[in-house]
Amino acid sequence: MAKLEYYRKIITQILEKHAQYNPSHGEIEALSLCDPITDNYLLLDTGWDKTGRVHAVVFHLRIIQEKIWIESDGTEGGIALELLEQGVPREDIVLGFIRPKRRHLTDFSVA
Repeated sequence: MAKLEYYRKIITQILEKHAQYNPSHGEIEALSLCDPITDNYLLLDTGWDKTGRVHAVVFHLRIIQEKIWIESDGTEGGIALELLEQGVPREDIVLGFIRPKRRHLTDFSVA
């Protein structure tokens, strides 16, 4: 259980860090959504810019069976690298946005 709590803490810290970034254009608010019951963690950008309405998932992480699944990652540097820097082992990170048949080509867990 300690591992699960540790992963929740790391994810929340990463989420809070990214939520503090201000977009360089428009009136956009970053919303961090944490649901420790279902273990879903999202960063959303919402607001308006010169092209219209903005409502976008910046990244979506899930914890499934004590592994961190990256469902979506729109960050510049990559959430996987941030997780590695925080001590999460590669075998506990799943790149969920990559087709299951191709995950073996990465250095991360296949599931």
